[in-house]
Amino acid sequence: MITSTTKIRVRYAETDRMQFAHHTRYFEWFECARTELLREIGYSYKSVEDDGTFLPLVEANCKYIQPALYDDILEIHTSLKSLPRSTLKLDYQIIRSEDQILLAEAFTIHAMTNKNGRPIKPPIKFLNFIKENI
Repeated sequence: MITSTTKIRVRYAETDRMQFAHHTRYFEWFECARTELLREIGYSYKSVEDDGTFLPLVEANCKYIQPALYDDILEIHTSLKSLPRSTLKLDYQIIRSEDQILLAEAFTIHAMTNKNGRPIKPPIKFLNFIKENI
């Protein structure tokens, strides 16, 4: 399993009148965390795409447990639990740093495609980076 932790502070613009983080922002935070996980294993999202592999989102789910509030520092724990085949699944937990309360659990599933959007198997280079870090 590959894991990564990304810290993000909830900005005022990301909140509603109650100072709760808007539910759509969580998916932006997952994107940041996913990008950081790939960067940490040494194969950035940009490199993946430069090598001709694209990871369009095909499914996403988020269970909101407690609200994130303005100015909270969040830890987004991202994990890749298995080698990708035709899809890549990542799991997320959002925890408030201050009290370690679990705020949300989620996953995203990404197809693996070429630049024309056609499904492909994971490139050997991509698999090798993952295998080196599991």
